[in-house]
Amino acid sequence: MYESHEIQEVKVKQDLDPQEMLRVIFDYAAKIANERRLDNLLMLMADMGREMIVSDRCTVWLLDRHKKELYSTVAHGVPPLRLPSTAGLVGHAVMTGEPIFIDDAYTNVPFRDVLQSGAIATDRKTGYRTKSLMVIPFRNNEGEIMGAYQAINKLTETGQFSQKDLDHLTLAASYAGKSLESALLTSEIEETQKEIIFTMGEIGESRSKETGNHVKRVAEYSYILALGLGMSKEEAELLKIASPMHDIGKVAIPDDVLKKPGKLTDEEFDIMKSHTMIGYNLLKNSKRRILQTAAIVAYEHHEKWNGRGYPRGLQGEEIHIYGRITAIADVFDALGSERVYKPAWDLERILNLFKEERGQHFDPNVVDAFMEQLTAIFKVRDEYSDLALEEAKADK
Repeated sequence: MYESHEIQEVKVKQDLDPQEMLRVIFDYAAKIANERRLDNLLMLMADMGREMIVSDRCTVWLLDRHKKELYSTVAHGVPPLRLPSTAGLVGHAVMTGEPIFIDDAYTNVPFRDVLQSGAIATDRKTGYRTKSLMVIPFRNNEGEIMGAYQAINKLTETGQFSQKDLDHLTLAASYAGKSLESALLTSEIEETQKEIIFTMGEIGESRSKETGNHVKRVAEYSYILALGLGMSKEEAELLKIASPMHDIGKVAIPDDVLKKPGKLTDEEFDIMKSHTMIGYNLLKNSKRRILQTAAIVAYEHHEKWNGRGYPRGLQGEEIHIYGRITAIADVFDALGSERVYKPAWDLERILNLFKEERGQHFDPNVVDAFMEQLTAIFKVRDEYSDLALEEAKADK
């Protein structure tokens, strides 16, 4: 058997006395009440549960009834996971509505098969030693099971979870219940917003005979570049969500201009350039952060570092970083794709152009980040290629 270095190094602890329990409850209750981000809330719930019952690890699982899955976005020592809703100890607890207590995972008989393929199999890979476990389902305000707490390894001298631990973990779930329901609703709304924004972006591109994968690729490239430039994951994700709207203004461009196979006249090009202003005006009055970001991207992704872009001729850092990032993501994908007015460029020609346009069309720092992230960018290009899209459609 494998012994956990982590467990061996942890001193035996005492269960919390009533005063300590109140402190934990009050500390976390305030944090949980003000938290709306699902990932952060689940981590707070896991931390609260772990402290209240003095366990080594605590995981919060949520039930996705639509997909018939259990999922955990964050947990102590466990990566994000999705499992069938009937899988493992958590699935059993959620399906039956009954808590599970296990004193020793390696000697337990009733759940031997589940433990052998679950906790014990994981222990063999990681060196962790799972001993005691407790799983309790928790419910929403309507009494429906919405997920489960899973606690591993009681750190007190007995090393076993008790009825009192179950009561305390149930209390933790009840404290977090309303905030959790609110966060789930917020998350669902955000996912809906993302879907709408992406669909609107596809509409803008489809009018000029671009594929839906164009907006996917530009979004992923923008995310990679944002991280490469040192942005937080949250801000990079914001740009990724908003960037598909960069050409939304094309919905108002006449077909004879938008789909013209040859070179545009000066007058036609002026009409084409207006898509930046149209997109901006469509989005600028929203109070939603995502759409405010999309407005910036729509407005400034054709500006150039040297001030010779449009619609306002902004120069250098006058151009918002979102516009500078989306500019190179959009150009890379446009040049590498066949369009009505040109064949696709080969990769070497595109990279040479970026080197030439460093400090001219493009922000030098964004070009450098692009070159540093080529492996990740190529992976996205291949994964979301137009050929892959056509093959996926054919499979359906």
